[in-house]
This record gives sequence, structure tokens and C-alpha cells, in this order.
Amino acid sequence: MNGQRFLLPVVLSATFVQLLNVTIAQIAAPAIQSGLGAGPGAVQLVLAGYTLAYACLLITAARLGDRYGYRRLFALGTAVFTVGAVACATAPGTGWLIAARLVQGAGSGLVAPQVLSLIHTGVPSDRRPRALALYGATMGVASLAGPLVGGLLVGAHLFDLGWRAVFLVTVPVALVSLAGAVLLPPTRATDGQRVDWVGAALATTGFATLILPCALGREAGWPWWTWVSFAVAAVALAGFGLTLRHRPDPLIHPSVLRDATARRGVLLVFVFNAGVPSFTYLLFLHLQSALGYPALSAALVSTPFAAAAVVGSRVAPTLSRRLGPTALTAAALVLAATAVALAPLIGTGPGRRAAMLVLAAGGAAFGLFTAAVFTLVLAGVRGAAAGSVSGLLPTSQQLGGSIGVTVAGLAYFAPAGGANAAFAHAMAYEAAVFVLTALIALRLRRTGSTPERDRPRPTCETHRRTDRRSTLRH
Repeated sequence: MNGQRFLLPVVLSATFVQLLNVTIAQIAAPAIQSGLGAGPGAVQLVLAGYTLAYACLLITAARLGDRYGYRRLFALGTAVFTVGAVACATAPGTGWLIAARLVQGAGSGLVAPQVLSLIHTGVPSDRRPRALALYGATMGVASLAGPLVGGLLVGAHLFDLGWRAVFLVTVPVALVSLAGAVLLPPTRATDGQRVDWVGAALATTGFATLILPCALGREAGWPWWTWVSFAVAAVALAGFGLTLRHRPDPLIHPSVLRDATARRGVLLVFVFNAGVPSFTYLLFLHLQSALGYPALSAALVSTPFAAAAVVGSRVAPTLSRRLGPTALTAAALVLAATAVALAPLIGTGPGRRAAMLVLAAGGAAFGLFTAAVFTLVLAGVRGAAAGSVSGLLPTSQQLGGSIGVTVAGLAYFAPAGGANAAFAHAMAYEAAVFVLTALIALRLRRTGSTPERDRPRPTCETHRRTDRRSTLRH
């Protein structure tokens, strides 16, 4: 019982610092470059190294959680993340900092699947929608709090730490999460199968060679190695797909591949995240590069998005229970409308105020979608498949985000007749992504995937209550 009481504060605090680290270093990038005398390519590796290591380990880490226990992997990953954060803050040079960011990302990659698995297995089914709503709110706030917190820390020059403060600030929260791991409910392996290390190697290679050119290709001018990397990714991921059918202990549980809700849910998360991270990236880029906003002022403009995301996440359980995938469709369309409306409004004076109202609507839609989609997808997952889905969902998030930022950057930097026209073209890309998200959500609906229909057959302790409801209906 104590484990259930402390589960959400512990795992959500870990989720917060992981996602905060995706964006907080972006604001500190100019200070890192001047402080360490690093070149633009090295700074880009500092930013990309974290996401690279994070995304590559997610599916393998989910399987390791199934094999050795979620609490054990959560504690191990949190410890690795903390060591990486301290190493980042004390880095004497660029090479050290890049290596430390890889370690930090690896720790996050070990932790992230365990969070969803612990929620799925440790929270009672009647409280799980609320827990997933809080998870969605945490993701929304953490992703957008990064630039704001980073701007405050770099600008404040606390104890003359400069950019090092953005890494140190995560250490106390990580230590609290690590100490709280002992309070989590103990979990045993859900099956006796071994980890498919061949599949793990292929998946890690495929994701690494896919994300690396996405992160560095545009800045480097798309040299030959980026195209070789894409080719290697295609071969490695195709080989990984074969292991799922022909290996005795595949990395992804076979039941996931047979579940239409899980497949479409993972695709939905991927497409959605091809829009949201690139949306915020383009917003900060345009505010600072084209309109001349200081980093902190740009972060303040986006505050309504983060604040409204919390509200959207809180109402998600009720709306997803009543409307099912219809709520996802509506949220995606609101985000599409936000992108279209934002392009002519960003600026100064009345336009800026109107843009902040539009951002608030988009933030509420983001919070609603994030919390509702996880609830819908995980509602029908049981037993050994939970760990696989818990790895696939954050993997699709990271891959979608990496690819989306790359494509959005290409749209923004393409010759477009000025900064405002470039922003309008990039926002058109965002609107198209969110409309596609809505179409996939409608497809999810046509499969009959509602929270009630996708829920697995009730266990023996809930038969009586189900029978009573059936009697009342008839």
C-alpha cells in the first residue's frame, strides 16, 4: 500500500527531469559554445547526444524491465542519469560533455519504459486514467519548462556557474527519485524469457543511425555520411523486424504485434510527436532569430501553452472515457487550427496577445491528447505485453520528435521570401501533421477502440460488478 502511495510522486519526478533535459540545454547552447570554445558541430552533438542515447535504449530497456523487474531498472537508470548530470556540470571540455550527455541519455532511456510499466502494474485500474493524465501533464510542463528554467539559470549567473547550472538543477530531483525507488512496489519478471540481444543490437543500431543524421544533417549540409547512415538504419531496422518473427524470444512481445489498438496507438503517438516538438522548436526559433526576442522573453511567450497543457491533462480522463478516440481527433484538429492561426499573429502588440490565447488553446489540446492516447492504448494491454508497449510508446515519441524537427527545420530554412513567410510555410507543415494525426485517430475509432471496448475481460474480482451493470442495462 505504501508503495502505491509513493509510486506517482517518485516516477513522475523522474519523468520531469528526463524531459526537462531534452530542452533545457538548448537555451544554454550559446553559453556552452563560448565557455568551452566549442564549434557549432560539437555543440550540436551535446544537444543530440542526449536524445540519441535516450531513444536507442527504450525498447531494450522495456524488455530488461520485464526480465529483471521494473523497480530495479528504474533505480539503475536513475543512478546512471544522476552520474551523467554531475559529469555534465563538471565537464572540463567539449569531449567530456558530449560523453556525459550520452551517459545521461542512457539513464533516461533505462528509466522511461519502467515508468509506464510501474503505472500499468502498480496503480489500480480505476485510478490508472488519472495517473496517466498526471503523466501527460508532467510531460507537457517539463518539455516547455526547459527553455524557461534554462533562461533563468543562465541569465542569473548563480555562483558564477553559467551554463553548468542547467545540469546541476536536475541533480537534486534525480536524487529524490533515486531515494524514493525503495518505496516503489516490488515487481517480478512477467515472464521467464531471455532478452534477445541480437534484436537489441539491431534496434539500437537502427535507431542510432536514423536519429544521428536527423539531428546533425541540416547543420552539416547533408554530407555523404548522413545518407550512408540512413541506409544502415534501413537495413538494421529491417533486420530487427525479421527478429520479431523468427527469434524465439523477440524483443517486442508477440501479442503487441497482433493488437490493432497497440499498433495504431504507436503510429498515432509517432505522427503526433512529429508535430509537437517541432512546433515548439519553430516557435522559439522564430521568436529569437527573426523577431529578436531574448531567450527568457521567448520562453515567457510560450508559457500559456505549458500552463494550459496541465488543464487539458486533468480533463483527459473524463473526456476519453466519454468520447474515446473522438477526443483525440478534436484535440489534433485544435492543434492544426493553432498552427494556422499562429502564423500571422506572432509579433508585438495585439497580435502577440492574441497569439498567446491561441497558444493556450493549443496547449490544452496537447495535454488532452497526450493523456488520453496513453490511456486508450494501455487500457487493453495486459501481462507480458505491458513492458513492450511501455518501450514502444516513448520510442515512437522520440523518433517522431527527431524526424519532425528535421522536416520542420527544412521547411523553415528553405527560401521562402522572408522570415514571416518561412514561419507560415513551417506552420503549414505543422497543420498537415496534426490533420494526419486526426485521420489516424478516426481510424482508431473505426476499429472499435474505445476505453470500454478495448479493456480486457474483467478478472474474477470484478465479475460481480460487471454483471450488476449488465443486469441494470437490460
